[in-house]
Amino acid sequence: MTAWLEELDWQQTPMGELTLRRRLEPVVGYDIYEVKLGDEYLMSSLFTLAEEELARLGLDAAAGTGLNVLVGGLGLGYTAVTALDDPRVASMTVVDALPAVLDWHERLLLPVSSRLVGDPRTKLVVGDFFAWMRGEPGEPFDAILLDVDHSPRHQLNPAHADLYTVEGLQRLAAHLKRDGVFAMWSDDPPDDEFLGDLERVFGGVRAQVVRFDNPLTGGVSSNTVYVAQ
Repeated sequence: MTAWLEELDWQQTPMGELTLRRRLEPVVGYDIYEVKLGDEYLMSSLFTLAEEELARLGLDAAAGTGLNVLVGGLGLGYTAVTALDDPRVASMTVVDALPAVLDWHERLLLPVSSRLVGDPRTKLVVGDFFAWMRGEPGEPFDAILLDVDHSPRHQLNPAHADLYTVEGLQRLAAHLKRDGVFAMWSDDPPDDEFLGDLERVFGGVRAQVVRFDNPLTGGVSSNTVYVAQ
């Protein structure tokens, strides 16, 4: 157990002040890791089930072995390390727009960092996932797992909005193999309009609600994972 609150890193980014901190959460009695962008909480290691399920559900829908996976958004790393738990994954590229986030893992500041950077299948890339999807496709991926924005309607950056249109999803699909899978995390309930746009691009689409206990409220919280193939 550490001090009640420890700031592990602070950096000014184009999106605002980015802070990584570790603190003792008295409700659960152990240390948790939190990321803030300005005054907004982005993520917490207290709630990781939906991020893990993003990888599990996405890869469960992927066929074959020797999978080539792209993860958009690194964060605390739980989606990426869960993807590595699948022995069919041969290579995994993780792209994040903030160099600071990759630096945290390379400095082994987070609980899963050593597993992530120590796995030879992992490639960490500083880059704009959304710009990548607008670009010309290279080697196609078997699965693309995305966890950057809060939801299709609530983006961290307005420049991301075009991805969540039919045209944007078509550009993303061009980066997938013919039977490839796109899976995405969302903090909002299933969005019927977005599901309709997914169905116009992909053959099979579903929205999986992931529920988990919330010790801070004493109730149950939920996120959504979209899976499209």
